[in-house]
Amino acid sequence: MTSPGEVLFLCSGNSCRSQMAEALVNARFPGWRAYSAGVRPAGSLHPMALRVLQELGIEHRGSSKSVNDYRAHEFDLVVTVCDDAAEDCPVWLGRGLRKHMSFRDPAAATGTEDERLAFFRTIRDEIAAALPDLLT
Repeated sequence: MTSPGEVLFLCSGNSCRSQMAEALVNARFPGWRAYSAGVRPAGSLHPMALRVLQELGIEHRGSSKSVNDYRAHEFDLVVTVCDDAAEDCPVWLGRGLRKHMSFRDPAAATGTEDERLAFFRTIRDEIAAALPDLLT
């Protein structure tokens, strides 16, 4: 992409990865407007995803949405952020370049609360590191 526009991040549940990507873009990339959705929406955002965003000063207020909510919307870029979404959404019927970036699922993390938070931070930071190349 050479100029800002609208980007949709797709994931399986739309509770962690796609939500973090949406929030990071909207907070750090002026001119871009990000949205997120899930193939099978979880219904709510994962509290640890919100917590690790707050650590960066990002107050994300969103809800878990279905990809069907955006079928009529025209995006400049559609990005799947998990392998399940890439397989479940092999064709995006709307306008826009489609890309895939695979991130591990932080909601599947096990261990103590500190270990799970550390994993959420890792995924948040991996997403943040990938965004500049994705959006330029």
